[in-house]
Amino acid sequence: MNSVALIDYGSGNVRSVEQALWQAARRAGKRRDIRLTNDPDFIARAGAIVLPGVGAFAACMAALQARDGLIPALEAGVKAGAAFLGICVGMQLMADRGLEFGETAGLGWIPGAVEALRPGDPHLRVPHMGWNEVRPSVAHPVLRDLGEGRAFYFANSFTLRPADPATAVATTEHGERFVSIVGRHNLLGVQFHPEKSQAAGLDLLARFLEWRP
Repeated sequence: MNSVALIDYGSGNVRSVEQALWQAARRAGKRRDIRLTNDPDFIARAGAIVLPGVGAFAACMAALQARDGLIPALEAGVKAGAAFLGICVGMQLMADRGLEFGETAGLGWIPGAVEALRPGDPHLRVPHMGWNEVRPSVAHPVLRDLGEGRAFYFANSFTLRPADPATAVATTEHGERFVSIVGRHNLLGVQFHPEKSQAAGLDLLARFLEWRP
């Protein structure tokens, strides 16, 4: 996984993710060719792909579709076995569809829909902002040694509700229990922002860079 394609499609926060990936690579003592790119050839051949996302589902999906060859390159890379990490809206785009401002088709890699958070406690705010615990539901190499209930930084009003419970890798409580990490084969998605999660986020990114799915 020496080549890492960080997808540049106009979504915000990519520089923070890029810096965090470089820090994580140094933390793991690994040399990686990390590129912020929308070059389909590089993406299709990359050993790892990171799809960040900030904003609304429909806007991010439209931005992906607007880059010629980008979605086919993502699909080719994933089919070839590249380790894939979706971050925040990047995770949500892995779903069949998003239900924010109407219905928008997603990439269809994780069966399910992206729906609004529904905290039962009226005192809990949406957007869900700040630090919260992430509790693994199953063992996963990227979560190895991260500890039970480690806290990460969230900023979300919507969540991916997977149709298959087996794709739920970890959950978080915010007035309801929602899925905060999804996974399937070489795919992994996190609802939180590892690039804003200090040591916990860098540890997770370092494990991702070592992952051989």
